[in-house]
Amino acid sequence: TGEGAAAGSYGYTNSGYSVYEEENDRLTESLRTKVSAIKSLSIEIGTEVKNQNKMLSEMETDFDSTGGLLGATMGRLRTLSRGSQTKLLCYMMLFSLFVFFVIYWIIKLR
Repeated sequence: TGEGAAAGSYGYTNSGYSVYEEENDRLTESLRTKVSAIKSLSIEIGTEVKNQNKMLSEMETDFDSTGGLLGATMGRLRTLSRGSQTKLLCYMMLFSLFVFFVIYWIIKLR
């Protein structure tokens, strides 16, 4: 009975081991699937990051050129306003007088 018990016990152990091995294989396959999904997702994220960095670089170039153009325009406006402030003030006074007389004339006709 000792050998029979040992043989029966050994068969039971193999049977239990087989169940654990199958469970382990199933979990391994599940883990492999998840790792594969994470890998493909990380590759897609890397591609998207490269595209976004490229777009940001292009936008930076565009903003730099626009900033240069705006800076040049502001410089011209400063130069224009410094050089002819007396003329500008004279034109503003003449325009104000003209508007005043037009309004006065409109009111007088009514």
